[in-house]
Amino acid sequence: MRIAPDDLLLVIDVQNDFCPGGALAVADGDAVVPVVNRLAERFDHVVLTQDWHPKGHSSFATSHPGAAPFSSVSMPYGPQTLWPDHCIQGTKGAAFHPELVTDRAELVIRKGFRGAIDSYSAFFENDRTTPTGLAGYLRERGLKRIVMAGLATDYCVQYSALDARRLGFDTTVVLAGCRAIDLAGSLAAAVAAMTGAGVALVDDVA
Repeated sequence: MRIAPDDLLLVIDVQNDFCPGGALAVADGDAVVPVVNRLAERFDHVVLTQDWHPKGHSSFATSHPGAAPFSSVSMPYGPQTLWPDHCIQGTKGAAFHPELVTDRAELVIRKGFRGAIDSYSAFFENDRTTPTGLAGYLRERGLKRIVMAGLATDYCVQYSALDARRLGFDTTVVLAGCRAIDLAGSLAAAVAAMTGAGVALVDDVA
């Protein structure tokens, strides 16, 4: 894949809590770090996202007495998976993985900071309408194609990729730089949804 000057590398949630030993660890999650670092060296433009929840966030199972992590509840914006407490603002778990090279990032998009609504996508909250501002930023910068990597394939990467396509951006996901949670077949469903939306899925970028 040829990388152009107006391509963007969008790195999704490579944070301690999503890596081994974290509160919501993705299996082998830290394996994405060297891949992302290698990719970042080749792009002129890099943006990072960072899950950034206040304490007691509505997506935490602990905020719903009697509810178990990974169960689902109905929110005003639709079904919501309940998660272990993770990526709480200012904590070590919310920090980027210590080996992730962040120096070349031009922007960090923090998401999930509204206590009443979760945010998987880099572009919208989970109500699918409240924007993060990333799309406007990319358009003003003249960045046209988005190449994504990060955590997790079947949640924040998928939601970000589908929104990027919905907003009209050419979108590629580098699978070597992603790992999945895979709840009840969620990875296969995510791959099907992204492929159906016109997201290019590539094993790696040589």
